[in-house]
Amino acid sequence: MASEDVVGKTSATIANLAEEAKIASEGVKAPSRHALLSICKSLVAGGVAGGVSRTAVAPLERLKILLQVQNPHAIKYNGTVQGLKYIWRTEGFRGLFKGNGTNCARIVPNSAVKFFSYEEASKGILWLYRQQPGNEDAELTPVLRLGAGACAGIIAMSATYPMDLVRGRLTVQTDKSPSQYRGIAHALATVLREEGPRALYKGWLPSVIGVVPYVGLNFAVYESLKDWLVKSRPFGLTEDTDLSVITKLACGAAAGTVGQTVAYPLDVIRRRMQMVGWKHAASVVTADGKSALEYTGMVDAFRKTVRYEGFGALYKGLVPNSVKVVPSIAIAFVSYEVVKDLLGVEMRISD
Repeated sequence: MASEDVVGKTSATIANLAEEAKIASEGVKAPSRHALLSICKSLVAGGVAGGVSRTAVAPLERLKILLQVQNPHAIKYNGTVQGLKYIWRTEGFRGLFKGNGTNCARIVPNSAVKFFSYEEASKGILWLYRQQPGNEDAELTPVLRLGAGACAGIIAMSATYPMDLVRGRLTVQTDKSPSQYRGIAHALATVLREEGPRALYKGWLPSVIGVVPYVGLNFAVYESLKDWLVKSRPFGLTEDTDLSVITKLACGAAAGTVGQTVAYPLDVIRRRMQMVGWKHAASVVTADGKSALEYTGMVDAFRKTVRYEGFGALYKGLVPNSVKVVPSIAIAFVSYEVVKDLLGVEMRISD
């Protein structure tokens, strides 16, 4: 969502998705064997790019989650710089990257599912739209892209949600936690044993709701900005339909900023709901013997968060989350192109 991840949704992946969707919208036949091989290589490149970019901004990602769920009665993390210094001082270098392994492990399946979901949703939505009188030659519009992006985001997020829950808990726990998850498999097994299968999807509803504005706006804003730049050619852009890497990066950053700001409160609620029922919650959540709030559902979580901490609590961690958007997109974009070049896949920068 919000999350997951443009940033889970990098500009490179978005560019590739949009490219394939446009080909589909123009009536291209079923992909050949060569095309399928190219898609597989693109998925590998997208997975590598996602892992590299997330590792690069992992400290900011962890701090964001810590700010989202920390106990308001015992504030440990008070801002981006102070929070990073505190983690370094109390947990060392490794503390900055807690939970990153799980995050990277879910990137490849998440990217793969999102890629094919967006392509198929784009073709399906466009086909339905063209069935309406007068729309026989219609192309993908920002609204249609938003719908396709939302569908892809929901499917991909649902398929990998247990990994996201486990990632959140591994990220939050500290050396002082009463009980430790030893890794991904141990965390999944422990949650299943102590809380039941349904616990793996705690916070799923706000995640689904948040995916619509987050992923949908990412695709819609990114593609609409590119179309506007190509057609209007502002800021001295050439008449070519090609956009530079820097320009696409700026479009991706703008799309990510808009999407994450709109959907961010739902991401905060999701993280808090993921901690409910954790018998040995991390000390950052239940500090100084004061238990964290329990929530009966999404609406109750919203109500209690605003009542006890104010409306601003819905945006805790927004600053480090915003800071990591641009470098994450930049690193992912460069990594994506480098890996595709190494795999011998021809890059098509223009649409």
